[in-house]
Amino acid sequence: MRLIFIGFGTVGQGLAELLLEKKNHLAEKYGFKYKVIGISDINLGSLYDPGGINLEKALKAASATGKLDSSLGPVYEKDAVRMIQDAEADVILEATYTDIKTGEPATSHIRTALSKGLHVVTTNKGPLALHYHELVRLAEDNNAKFLFEGTVMSGTPLLNLIRETLAGSSIQEIKGILNGTTNYILTQMEAGMSYDTALKKAQELGYAEAVPDADVLGWDALAKVSILAKVVFGANKDPFEYPCEGITGISAEAVADARASGKRYKLIGKVWREANEVKASVGPEKVDLSHPLSGVTGATNAVSICSDTLGEITIVGPGAGKRETGFSLLADLLKVGGIK
Repeated sequence: MRLIFIGFGTVGQGLAELLLEKKNHLAEKYGFKYKVIGISDINLGSLYDPGGINLEKALKAASATGKLDSSLGPVYEKDAVRMIQDAEADVILEATYTDIKTGEPATSHIRTALSKGLHVVTTNKGPLALHYHELVRLAEDNNAKFLFEGTVMSGTPLLNLIRETLAGSSIQEIKGILNGTTNYILTQMEAGMSYDTALKKAQELGYAEAVPDADVLGWDALAKVSILAKVVFGANKDPFEYPCEGITGISAEAVADARASGKRYKLIGKVWREANEVKASVGPEKVDLSHPLSGVTGATNAVSICSDTLGEITIVGPGAGKRETGFSLLADLLKVGGIK
């Protein structure tokens, strides 16, 4: 399988490490063999070699020098879209940064690949939240596979669980903790920290960016809620058409008062069907201590799925991380290869 990495930052490198670590296991158990023929990264540079790029050396160079240069193979001078157009590849691994307002540049990468009949695996929330239905139709029209497990809960298999394990069930509601940064901050506030101190700690640990708006204003969770609304419920609304409130207005006193009343603040993303309308929202809620979501602390994610067949099921796992998100790409890549 000929692979091209579009984006070779944290997530792309996480997948690369897993591909190297599990190369023999994947070949022996699943018959899965691969060759990386292209890497395009806006910061590191780009390489393209139909004969194959040494992935181990590329990883080391990205870490040591922050540059993919001619010592690793033929340098590609054009942009990612042109690489996708030019390349004789099988799968495009799209792992660039997320822009929830425009979905670019990832949407252009995905459109180009699917139009050419290339399979696409992505962890990028923007294209799914904004253009899911269009991209799925484009994939179907060109007999290409389009997979995106990592867009909602990183390596925790939420979408595959709903699509496969809960096949035949009618999903009535999905709600949960979809942003680990805010969950970490609220956990620290319950332990006595102020919001500002907890945010600073989250930034020091790498959970929050220097400009943390996407997390603390709820936009990251909103993108994930929008994906669930479209993928699971067939909705058509764009993210900012749903109500969204972050955690910036929650004080340490409010957190303490909730705890004293037997509840715990969580930023909850929720999607549900009401009559014939799909509704969704993101906002802080006081969750009863008896509910499974209440006990999820730190940077962990969790989602409760309510169906007509099994009632409520809760899945808990990592919602971010280099290796974890890289694993979601690997799982989807194996599906592209027909391995379940």
